[in-house]
Amino acid sequence: MGMPSINISFKETAIASMERAERGIVALILKEETVPASNPIAVLSPADIPTGISDFNKKQINLTLMGYVKSPKKVICFFVDDDEADGVNYTEAYNYFAHTSFDYMAIPTVATDGKTQEVATWIKGQRTGGKMCKAVLPNTAADNEGIVNFATASMTDGEETFTTEEYCSRIAGLIAGTPLTISCTYAPLNELVDCSHLTNADMDTAINAGKFIIYFDGEKVKVGRGVNSLVTTNEDKGADFKKIKLVDAMDMIYTDIKMTAQDNYLGKYSNSYDNKCLLMSAISGYFDQLMLDGVLGGYSVGIDIAAQRAYLKGTGVNTDTMNDDEIKAYNTGSQVFLKSTISILDAIEDITLSINI
Repeated sequence: MGMPSINISFKETAIASMERAERGIVALILKEETVPASNPIAVLSPADIPTGISDFNKKQINLTLMGYVKSPKKVICFFVDDDEADGVNYTEAYNYFAHTSFDYMAIPTVATDGKTQEVATWIKGQRTGGKMCKAVLPNTAADNEGIVNFATASMTDGEETFTTEEYCSRIAGLIAGTPLTISCTYAPLNELVDCSHLTNADMDTAINAGKFIIYFDGEKVKVGRGVNSLVTTNEDKGADFKKIKLVDAMDMIYTDIKMTAQDNYLGKYSNSYDNKCLLMSAISGYFDQLMLDGVLGGYSVGIDIAAQRAYLKGTGVNTDTMNDDEIKAYNTGSQVFLKSTISILDAIEDITLSINI
C-alpha cells in the first residue's frame, strides 16, 4: 500500500496550504583543497564565516549574505574536495541537501566544474519528488520554474570583475532576501559600478527567453525583471510560473500544506465529514493570514465534489441519484478531496500612464 500520501494538484486555479514555511535559506556548494572538519557549516552573519577557508569562498559567502530587503536567514555551506586529478564530485552535497530545507542553491564554480546540467537535473528531480527547492545557475536554459538562468556576462565593483558563475551566489542571496510581498525586479546591486551592457531590445529578448539579467541604468546596476528560466507554458503552468515572486509563493504554500498535514493531520483524525471541515477551516485560516500579509488577493476552499464523486464511482458506489451534500458527507475511506482557488498578488512592475494636455 505504500506510505500515506497527500496528492496536491498545484495548478494556477487549485492550491491548498496551511502554515507559512521558513524562507530565505541559501545552499552553497564550495570547493576547498582541504575540506573543513566541520562540514557543512551554517552561516547566519559574516561573523560565522570560518577563517580557515579560501578567500574566494569567504567572498562568495559575503556576497550571498548581502541579500536585498533583508539578508538570507541562513547560508548553508557544504564543502567538497577540490581534486584536480579525479575532478570534483557533488554527490555528498546532493545527499545532504536532499534532506535539508533550503530555498535557493548556488555553486560559484559550477560551470568550471562542468556541472550545470547535472545540478539542473537534480533540482528538477527534487521538485518532481515534492521538495520545492530552486537554483541559480549561469547561462542555463533549463525551461523550468525551479532554475533561475543568470545570464549577465560580467560585472564589477570597481576593484574586482566577476564572471556569471561567480555572481550566482549574490543573485541567490538577493532573491532569498526578497519578501513575498514584493519582487526582485529593479532591485539595486549597490556594490556594483558597472556590468555588461545590452540594448533595450536585447534586454527584452533576453528576459523573454527566460534569462535573469542585471543592467546599468546610467546611475546604478539593478535587476531587469525577476524571472526564472521557464519559457514553455501549458494549461497547468501558465505565465504566472515564469515569475520568481509567484513561484516562491506557490512553493511556500505547497510545502506548508504538505508538512502541516503530515505533522498534524495524517493518521491523527478519523476521516469524517466534520473533520474534513476542520481541515478546510485550518486552510482558510492560513489563507486569511496570507491575505493580511499581502500575499493573496482572495481565495476559496471546499470539498472537490467532482473528484469525490469520481472516486466513489470507482469504488462501486452508485452516485447517480446522490446530490452534492450527500456526496460531501459520504465515507471516502482514507481519501480527502479538497479544492481551492487562490489569487496570488504580483508586484507592480509595469505602469502605463496616459497624460492629456
